[in-house]
Amino acid sequence: MADDHDHNEDGHTHDDVELIEEGTTPAADAAPAKKGPEQTWRTYAPAAISLVLLLGGIALDNYATGWFKDPVRLIWYVVAYLPVGWPVLRRAWSSSIRGDVFTEFFLMSVATLGAFAIREYPEGVAVMLFYTIGELFQEAAVLRARRSIKALLDVRPDEVTVLKDGKAQVVKAATVAVGDVVQIKPGEKVGLDGTMRSESGTFDTAALTGESVPRTIEKGEAVLAGMINRQSLVEMDVTTPYQDSKLSRILKLVQQATGRKAQTQEFIARFAKIYTPIICLLAVLITVVPYFFVTDYRFADWLYRGLVFLVIGCPCALVISIPLGYFGGIGAGSRQGILFKGSVFLDLMTQLKTVVMDKTGTLTKGVFKVQEVKPVGIDATELARLTAALESKSTHPVATAIIDHADTGHETVSVEGVEEIAGHGLKGRVDGRDMLAGNAKLLRKFNVAFDESLTNIPYTVVMVALDGKFAGYFTIADEVKPDATDAVKRLKDYGIRTVMLSGDKSAVVELVAKQVGVDEWHGDLLPEDKVAQVERLKADLAGNPKAKLAFVGDGVNDAPVVALADVGMAMGGLGSDATIETADVIIQNDEPAKIATAIEIGRATRRIVWQNITLSLVVKAIVLVLGAGGLATMWEAVFADVGVAMLAILNAVRVQNLKFK
Repeated sequence: MADDHDHNEDGHTHDDVELIEEGTTPAADAAPAKKGPEQTWRTYAPAAISLVLLLGGIALDNYATGWFKDPVRLIWYVVAYLPVGWPVLRRAWSSSIRGDVFTEFFLMSVATLGAFAIREYPEGVAVMLFYTIGELFQEAAVLRARRSIKALLDVRPDEVTVLKDGKAQVVKAATVAVGDVVQIKPGEKVGLDGTMRSESGTFDTAALTGESVPRTIEKGEAVLAGMINRQSLVEMDVTTPYQDSKLSRILKLVQQATGRKAQTQEFIARFAKIYTPIICLLAVLITVVPYFFVTDYRFADWLYRGLVFLVIGCPCALVISIPLGYFGGIGAGSRQGILFKGSVFLDLMTQLKTVVMDKTGTLTKGVFKVQEVKPVGIDATELARLTAALESKSTHPVATAIIDHADTGHETVSVEGVEEIAGHGLKGRVDGRDMLAGNAKLLRKFNVAFDESLTNIPYTVVMVALDGKFAGYFTIADEVKPDATDAVKRLKDYGIRTVMLSGDKSAVVELVAKQVGVDEWHGDLLPEDKVAQVERLKADLAGNPKAKLAFVGDGVNDAPVVALADVGMAMGGLGSDATIETADVIIQNDEPAKIATAIEIGRATRRIVWQNITLSLVVKAIVLVLGAGGLATMWEAVFADVGVAMLAILNAVRVQNLKFK
């Protein structure tokens, strides 16, 4: 079975992942992420140890006899503190010697050590423990992404079969020279770029090009690395070195695009650069300045006030509620079949102004379906029955579509002398009649007259002839997903510009674009063309730094643009492993309407996070004033801080119970 239309469509280390690799989170320092089951134990063990020791210490404080006193009590809490505190202390020190003093690591270190200095050991341990747990929540969402670029290499075959002196030899693909003859078996993936040496062959190009129709490649035409041979054994002449193949260039584009992504700092890091020095300065002033104004100044009393102020100033509610808020958003997304690879992408979803989508597998199902049957001089049901009987002798996806359309009845039809004419279609004797089913070239080959205007139809067309006369045709196309139109409408309701990019024929792309209602569309694009289009669209948003662009795709050819976009989104069910690993957001059930749902979740999460930030800062400001005036003791400060934290946690959890479309 052959298609007469030539379609021209040909892990990831994002910013949050890089931060984890560099060890900028306490959890990362405590236990660097490694592949394997050991990673979970090593990552969470420090927090678990500190939690057990903290609870044990609090119990001993309340119920133990006189033996649980300093220095035993101090040693106990120091041991509880070190598993979670040491990585932060180390980061605070390394940042300070580089000149970046006022970081969140510095604030957490000074505040918790200050708590130890005034012998409020449980507070010091608890604050550091809560901080570490919050960081662990964010780290858990992006742990797998750090190996994503390596995952891309899995799609490139390492070995190929070369013909030398008439003998087949399996060699490393990287050692093959230009001009060598490579043999490709049925089901085997092409390892290098070349030209077809055999008369013809049928190749699945979906993983490389995104094209849904298997392509018939004739002698002398280009064969690209990454294509899969669907039928008979073929040979090709190598034209490009391994490192310069189309697939290799795509991998290089992914790496370059990832490198061009701007870093996004988390809120707490930006906030700490202002908040931390102010709190530290005020704590010092509270301790020292009263010496010049208070007649009965006692250094110990004012030092206590300064340390209380410093402990109160520790943003406990913030460092708990912010990660929990985002973690709640990530959890809400998971229940909707949406995976966010980090909290930063929940924020970016709220800033989207342009959403760019691939066609095949994103807005369409990537599965062939008969759209129309046009019989000539025969009943449509009879035409479908006879054609399906002939097509049952082929494994081509187009043949499967016709068989599925006919449903039943073709199984009992007698079929004899079936011949598959490469690049043309099928010939055989069906129910006692000579039958042809294929493209226009097949009918011309056997001098069957037909309306030449049928070749302009922007679908796959299967023409049928019976006993030398044209008997009608089938139009076959990839079916638009049922929620695609609604998805585009919801995005437009949010004021988001929608663009569709595809390597498929422009006529097909235009039909789908008009059907779903996107604002702009482009067809006949190679992978590098998609990159250029996305760069152009990003340039249009350059005047507004808060305006972001998302790309939604599936095939390997989409990986470069998925990485280049501010938010890369992948259709997880049908999407390639490469694009899924490269993407920041994965729609696991392949529903395009989930793009808008992801935006809704991002907006709800951001709203709740900012509610927590406002609540925490307002209450913090009030208690700080009371602490500076000596009206709040350490325990009151802890109570206020924990109370706010609990409210923030309850509010953060609320996002998981919200209803989304």
